[in-house]
Amino acid sequence: MHRAAYLELGVEWDYDAVEVTEDGLSGFLDGLDADWRGLSVTAPLKRALVPLLDDVSEDVERLGVANTVLLGEERVGFNTDVPGGLNALREAGIDDVVSARILGGGATAASMALTLSRLGARRLEVVVRDVTRADDVVDVARRCGMAVEVVALTDHAHDESGVDVLVSTVPAAVVDPHHAHRADAVFDVVYDPWPTALAAEAETRGIPVVNGLDLLAHQAALQVHLMTGGTVRPSLLRGAAALELAAR
Repeated sequence: MHRAAYLELGVEWDYDAVEVTEDGLSGFLDGLDADWRGLSVTAPLKRALVPLLDDVSEDVERLGVANTVLLGEERVGFNTDVPGGLNALREAGIDDVVSARILGGGATAASMALTLSRLGARRLEVVVRDVTRADDVVDVARRCGMAVEVVALTDHAHDESGVDVLVSTVPAAVVDPHHAHRADAVFDVVYDPWPTALAAEAETRGIPVVNGLDLLAHQAALQVHLMTGGTVRPSLLRGAAALELAAR
């Protein structure tokens, strides 16, 4: 996606994947020279990155999670998952949320809780395999003024309560597709393989579906803007990613 953006903008930059362990992250950052403009950061480094930054955006300060670093005289961290998720949902016509359910309790779930609050969500149910590992999501949601309930995945099978939006941040294999029966819209952050059973079930019921590729495209467009100052259409990036996935 970034390479497609650079081609569109006429920017002669490189964008490559580098595997870095959590223990090696500090040394990796210290070793970067002035040729580096920015970084995209994926799990599990999104939390470990934050203490290594000189400054952070308001969203990073609130979440303790960064997925983007702008490099210069200082290392500045951003979270483009939050506005990226917001734009992806709005693109699908999902712009008025009162109640929501999130499957999962990790960094992406915390970002999605903040995203949903910006769409107006006031009630949030967090469904997790281990209820002791939902504290970060609960903390974010409560600071956003949402009423939060944490439910164990094993206790949720017979819950028939409906929500405006269901967000799944967990592997597709652990999700019961019948969750789609209890939501007016579904956001599954998985993108490969696609469709997931959850997404397929939602689509058969005529429920709007947002996928991980939509999120990736919107958050990457924001990263490109931060790093280059240029603007690209998320649809261009989504198309480039889809072609790459099809070729694998």
